[in-house]
Formats: sequence, structure tokens, C-alpha cells
Amino acid sequence: MRNEFPITKSGDTRQQILDTAKDIILGKGFAAAGLNEILSTAGVPKGSFYHYFKSKEQFGDALLADYFDDYLQMLEGMLKDDGSTNSSRLLKFFQFWLDSQSSDVTTDKCLVVKLSAEVTDLSEAMRSTLKNGTDRVVACLTNCVEQGIRTGEFPANLDAKTVTIEIYYMWIGATLLTKISRTRAALECAMNATKTRLGLD
Repeated sequence: MRNEFPITKSGDTRQQILDTAKDIILGKGFAAAGLNEILSTAGVPKGSFYHYFKSKEQFGDALLADYFDDYLQMLEGMLKDDGSTNSSRLLKFFQFWLDSQSSDVTTDKCLVVKLSAEVTDLSEAMRSTLKNGTDRVVACLTNCVEQGIRTGEFPANLDAKTVTIEIYYMWIGATLLTKISRTRAALECAMNATKTRLGLD
């Protein structure tokens, strides 16, 4: 029987499992997403799962690592020098964050917010991968802020790493509150506060 599922970015079975699982887990959470559902949706036999992953925990760790690789590729693409200002590229990213996390599309949601509270007490490996991934995101954002300080777009007295951490933590918190309120209010507040913190208002 022909597999009617779309070809994944690498075209291999392992990646197909990860891509399918991400969408399901974004909707249900890690614990509630059963392997049978994931494999059935991916059109992959159950034996294939254990060929690639020794356990569901190892699979979850691989899922997070893959998510951050994709996310960092997207983020670096949005922040790379394209002739526009650092501030405009940074605000474009945060506008994307605001729009995607306040939409009704489950697959656009943040896996960090979805899984952090659920898995960090259950799996040290997954906690470590979440920490490493968020550190990479902060480093990428910090680099953009540092460039903006050098070009005079942001106040010269800003400590780039400190302000970036403050802003990132604020956006993570606002994303969580958005799940609770189901409105854009918290994320819009985060956007306004970000502009103020960077001297852009």
C-alpha cells in the first residue's frame, strides 16, 4: 500500500516518526501521546520505533533536539543581516512569535512551553536538552542585541545578555498565560515591554 504521508525533510523513517509525533504531542502532551497513535499516523510499523529509539524517553529527547535544530535554523534565518536594521529583524521575530502563539493552529505552538512543566521532573535527559536548546535561542537573540548596541539602535548602557534573558523569560511566561487566557493580551504586553526595554518606544 502506498504511503500517502508527505516526505519529511530528510526522507527517512526516523525523521518521519519525529515529525509526526511533534504535531500530536503539541496537541496532547508527551505522556498522553501513545506510541501506537504516533506510529499509525506516521504509517510506520511498531518495530521500527525501537530500531531508532530505545525508549520513549530517548525518543522524547530526540524530539526536543530536532525541534530546537529546526527552531534555531528558522531564528537564524530571520535574524541574519539582510540589509535591514537589527531592531527591525528582532521585532519581526517577536511579531512572528506573537502571531503564531496566539493563533488557533496547534502545530504552530511552542514545544518548550508545552513540555517544560511536564517532562523536566520526569527525565533528566529531556530537561538537559530543553536547557541546552533554550540557551542556544538566548545566545542567538543576544548576538542580535549586541549588534544593535554596536550600531546605536539600542541604548549603549544595555547589557546584551541580561536584557535578552529578561525578554526571553518574559515571552515564555506570556506564551504560557496566552494558553490560559486564550487572548493575545499577554503577548501584546510582552511586545510593548520589549520595545520599552530596548529603547524603541
